[in-house]
Amino acid sequence: MATALVTGGTSGIGKGFATTLAQRGYDLVLVARDADRMTQLADDLVGRHGVTVECLSADLSDRADVQRVCDRIEDAARPIDMVINNAGFGLHAKLLDPDALDLQHRAMNVMCFAVLMLSGAAGRAMKNRGEGTIINVSSTSAWIMSGNYSAIKAWVLTYTEALALELRDTGVSATALCPGWVRTEFHQRAGISSDNLPAVVWVDMDTLISEGLQDAADGKVVSIPSLKWKAAILVARHGPRGFIRWFSKKLSTSRHK
Repeated sequence: MATALVTGGTSGIGKGFATTLAQRGYDLVLVARDADRMTQLADDLVGRHGVTVECLSADLSDRADVQRVCDRIEDAARPIDMVINNAGFGLHAKLLDPDALDLQHRAMNVMCFAVLMLSGAAGRAMKNRGEGTIINVSSTSAWIMSGNYSAIKAWVLTYTEALALELRDTGVSATALCPGWVRTEFHQRAGISSDNLPAVVWVDMDTLISEGLQDAADGKVVSIPSLKWKAAILVARHGPRGFIRWFSKKLSTSRHK
């Protein structure tokens, strides 16, 4: 039976991955801060799908906690076949705000350094076995300029592309999953208004998960679920940077209304 480890697996995209993988028969290792919520989800998935679910309570802004998860990933006696680095949070903070520096530091620890450590642990363990899958959740925000969140997700994208090159011909794949806006509690928790965003920007959770998993299975290094977002990112990649900056400003303004 294959085993997948999912960080941030109790809500949003992480919960979507955990639920879909359990439906497909994967055993799971869930990683999250909220132990009670994690246990409730684990009990539900075990009851509905008959899989094994292990719970690891960890704060991925804490290096010691991240190392504990790395140790689990590299435990040769209990191999992990798929690692999904999904943990993260919305970063609704101005770049010039000195009072937000602690928040910015935590965000970079959770969404950059933890991804670096966990992907490295997964890459080493999987390379030794000659197979495995790593999915790092980036964002379509990586192609626009929405504060430090965009910078962080651009780092995840570039890092994953570099990791895929390093793992080439090892049997291990690395995929950067870049979703558009998905209706979860993510925006509410971050205090980000999404009411003014047009309906076209939203991506269905089932589409996101199914296309992301298929792209990873196909060995694609970058996964952008849905045709509309593939088209949008094509424009972002090849359009004038001045236009992207203008669009980013308009988008940021709409989200603050």
